[in-house]
Amino acid sequence: MAVPARTCGASRPGPALPRPRRGPRPAVRSAASGPPRPRWPLWAPLLLPPLLAAAGASAYSFPQQQTVQHWARRLEQEIDGVMRIFGGVQQLQEIYKDNRNLFEVQENEPQKLVEKVAGDIESLLDRKVQALKRLADAAENFQKAHRWQDNIKEEDIVYYDAKADAELDDPESEDVERASKASTLRLDFIEDSSFKNKVNYSYTAVQIPTDIYKGSTIILNELNWTEALENVFTENRRQDPTLLWQVFGSATGVTRYYPATPWRAPKKIDLYDVRRRPWYIQGASSPKDMVIIVDVSGSVSGLTLKLMKTSVCEMLDTLSDDDYVNVASFNEKAQPVSCFTHLVQANVRNKKVFKEAVQGMVAKGTTGYKAGFEYAFDQLQNSNITRANCNKMIMMFTDGGEDRVQDVFEKYNWPNRTVRVFTFSVGQHNYDVTPLQWMACANKGYYFEIPSIGAIRINTQEYLDVLGRPMVLAGKEAKQVQWTNVYEDALGLGLVVTGTLPVFNLTQDGPGAKKNQLILGVMGIDVALNDIKRLTPNYTLGANGYVFAIDLNGYVLLHPNLKPQVSQTTNFREPVTLDFLDAELEDENKEEIRRSMIDGNKGHKQIRTLLKSLDERYIDEVKRNYTWVPIRSTNYSLGLVLPPYSTFYLQANLSDQILQVKLPISKLKDFEFLLPSSFESEGHVFIAPREYCKDLNASDNNTEFLKNFIELMEKVTPDSKQCNNFLLHNLILDTGITQQLVERVWRDQDLNTYSLLAVFAATDGGITRVFPNKAAEDWTENPEPFNASFYRRSLDNRGYVFKPPTQEALLRPLELENDTVGILVSTAVELSLGGRTLRPAVVGVKLDLEAWAEKFKVLASNRTHQDQPQKQCGPNSHCEMDCEVNNEDLLCVLIDDGGFLVLSNQNHQWDQVGRFFSEVDANLMLALYNNSFYTRKESYDYQAACAPQPPGNLGAAPRGIFVPTIADFLNLAWWTSAAAWSLFQQLLYGLIYHSWFQADPAEAEGNPEARESSCVMKQTQYYFGSANASYNAIIDCGNCSRLFHAQRLTHTNLLFVVAEKPLCSQCEAGRLLQKETRSDGPEQCELVQRPRYRRGPHICFDYNATEDTSDCGRGASFPPSLGVLVSLQLLLLLGLPPRPQPQVHAHASHRP
Repeated sequence: MAVPARTCGASRPGPALPRPRRGPRPAVRSAASGPPRPRWPLWAPLLLPPLLAAAGASAYSFPQQQTVQHWARRLEQEIDGVMRIFGGVQQLQEIYKDNRNLFEVQENEPQKLVEKVAGDIESLLDRKVQALKRLADAAENFQKAHRWQDNIKEEDIVYYDAKADAELDDPESEDVERASKASTLRLDFIEDSSFKNKVNYSYTAVQIPTDIYKGSTIILNELNWTEALENVFTENRRQDPTLLWQVFGSATGVTRYYPATPWRAPKKIDLYDVRRRPWYIQGASSPKDMVIIVDVSGSVSGLTLKLMKTSVCEMLDTLSDDDYVNVASFNEKAQPVSCFTHLVQANVRNKKVFKEAVQGMVAKGTTGYKAGFEYAFDQLQNSNITRANCNKMIMMFTDGGEDRVQDVFEKYNWPNRTVRVFTFSVGQHNYDVTPLQWMACANKGYYFEIPSIGAIRINTQEYLDVLGRPMVLAGKEAKQVQWTNVYEDALGLGLVVTGTLPVFNLTQDGPGAKKNQLILGVMGIDVALNDIKRLTPNYTLGANGYVFAIDLNGYVLLHPNLKPQVSQTTNFREPVTLDFLDAELEDENKEEIRRSMIDGNKGHKQIRTLLKSLDERYIDEVKRNYTWVPIRSTNYSLGLVLPPYSTFYLQANLSDQILQVKLPISKLKDFEFLLPSSFESEGHVFIAPREYCKDLNASDNNTEFLKNFIELMEKVTPDSKQCNNFLLHNLILDTGITQQLVERVWRDQDLNTYSLLAVFAATDGGITRVFPNKAAEDWTENPEPFNASFYRRSLDNRGYVFKPPTQEALLRPLELENDTVGILVSTAVELSLGGRTLRPAVVGVKLDLEAWAEKFKVLASNRTHQDQPQKQCGPNSHCEMDCEVNNEDLLCVLIDDGGFLVLSNQNHQWDQVGRFFSEVDANLMLALYNNSFYTRKESYDYQAACAPQPPGNLGAAPRGIFVPTIADFLNLAWWTSAAAWSLFQQLLYGLIYHSWFQADPAEAEGNPEARESSCVMKQTQYYFGSANASYNAIIDCGNCSRLFHAQRLTHTNLLFVVAEKPLCSQCEAGRLLQKETRSDGPEQCELVQRPRYRRGPHICFDYNATEDTSDCGRGASFPPSLGVLVSLQLLLLLGLPPRPQPQVHAHASHRP
């Protein structure tokens, strides 16, 4: 092997070099206790023996390789002997065979299993589809039959306002003033576990966005005709009682949902708008390729530029993962605002890059529309990249200009007009907006005005109405149910998917009039992921088998690792998008499986892959069988993962006992060993908190759960329909099996003889038996074996798996029995029955850390047993150091396969057991890593929760507010400009929408200083590399080089390392990190160059020859008089802003 560069911490292979040593000393030598040891050249071994002989003094040398290997064999034999005596693997195998009549061996047939589950999911979703179609048809008919009322009043409409209770509690709310006008219902609610909420099944609830005036004519008419949906919602539930939220999201912003429940009001202003929810966006339009161009010429003053930046961010929030986008700024030239040089997927992380980049835009130069549009068209014509390939559009934000760039449109877009152009006039100004209107109208787009911050949210989302036109005109062809990605329900249901169906306006202005092309809204029905999970096999797949599902983006719908840590109900802008390759450790085989699933194929593949342990401390190389099929009538694909040892499983057959008498289960044989009264003699029993029966009360306290279980079993017969017989019978079976292990093995053994704190057995059936009973006080493992890291790792690793305590356990030694700390050692029990192999249980022991550390010293010494006196190295003799006599000079440790310290011959390191070894001896751990004893695996956790980072010091001014300079005040033009007017209006809006002054509008949902937010964490794990089982090396570091020997212990996950202790600090090396660290994730600019495979929805509606594009936006600038501006500015400076009047923020085009 090549000799590494001789840097601090580097090592080179070498022989076991003898070193002159003094005899044993009473004190541990520190780095400062003497001069550094001389650096030994490579030829030192040739001269050293004669030198030692000439010295004529006693000396200790570093142990030879064969000596260390001898110690390793002694350690292996001791571990194996203890496990054979106390683990009881062979005895448990015999017990299973002796009770062969009490169970059957069943087979998991992957193809049949996955097809059955896929069919069950399809049936579940199909029932929701039928309910959706009934709702959409009814909504279209109700709206068509509705007569528009110009003079409708608030008191004419009776409905339950979901936000009324919260608003009435707020004395500053404007809705308090209107409470007497509106006929708002006051309802009673009952708790419903299905909804995780209080509901009323007799009524619907209405939610209206904060920035929409509830008393407007449009909203009142919307409330009037949608009231009729209440009966359809109720009838749907009668036909399918499992239905959850049924929702109609209107294009006007009104949400009507059933059953009624109070709105989950955030701590600050409520920014919820149904039109920005993932399910609404997906149902209201086809996928989009969007290029946003922003005018950053010098005329874009401070406030206008701020409005543009905020508008772009709001526009990005209207895009989903099915869309593609890029953002560019332009003046004389156009350039991307970020590192993205082409369209990229509008996922959360890419949008974050855009939002941060947009904040860096600076206004300068002159306006050049031509440069901006040419850049945008070139982006949309690039066919060498992945994109949506459906709706194509350009969104231009500007403060105004005279150029119509007709030549650009003629070159790129006419006559087919395949690209829609939307123009946004931003800020208050005196410019002629006719060119902007013309651009939009000439290219099938729409013109919008954003005079102030209050108009941003509405006007950056109404373009969806235009995109919906081809869909409406397509009629029945477009009435296809789409299923969304996973997201968090705003009403607290948890993770859901939603079936969506667009609702069209079927009205006509008169006989022979053109067909209406407005979308009324989107109908949605939620399906909780938990309801889908219930259709998957329960516990028959074993601890390491599971079912998963992905969508066309490769995002997981089901996966055991889908566990977002932050509730999205307080930050509903972020969808739950976990890619399959991020849910697992990515490799080429999984990329191939993912692609096949996205393409809707069937398949089966056995692979070797890396697996992260449940506690995220270890990496195992395992063998897995993947089987997958598409879920018909959906965009989902279902997969099944099984380890080879889970092909078969046990099913208890207690029919002989059950059929004899119809007595409670508590009368069954072996049930008595679940009773606490038996624990003293038979060991403590933890039962997995599974749903054995419907009436069983769950509890996080296992003692209480066991009590609830026993009480229920006193009433329930074994064949009760309310219980899961498979779970119940297997639990009883394993209770008896493990009790026989106590009787045959554990009860007659003296654990203290071998320094054991406990022995234990855990089973697939959900039993964990710990012996003796008092050891249960210190038992911290999960009572559900399938969720216990030691259990799952033992199944995947042959031999004995050591699990040192975590540092959290060591921080509370006073709580433990006799202040003892234990090390878990476990191994799987493998059965072979009739040629069928399975692993139904794991057994193990818990070592007394302190006692085994002493035993470890003896086993790694020249003594044969603990009672033998220590050998002393006399004068004129040459001796090898050992881990006991020379523990001041020789470091001996056992490290597990994750790099965590298990045992040490250094007493002061006992409290460091369980730590990553780099924190104990960074120099030695780095050498082990450099010599391939360990391999590093880095990955990212995209579901983590982090405390908010403190904001940077942005100066004394409130964040996000444009503050005029002294030069501005002295400039008369500024006083008469639109900037002063817009600033004043922004501050007025700020009195109501205070949170919009913040950099991130999502912070309005709660106190950003108090709540956690989603973030990315970088994880690093280490696992055994490719190094030989035995290895010598020198850590070469100037005059402080160290010898070490590393030896793998067979049939364990341990590495035995013997090394010289460092004598000086010169050999300090860079420390390997294992702890999670906060991260920005992988570099997005590089990732987009190699995007993961995905497919868009199968349908696209972006063109219809009959589309009427004449409604393309109209507006007029508002040039306030000088007198008004001066008066208002004086009010602003005096701090006396008047209260703004309520405004209608619904677009007039919704009126039929």
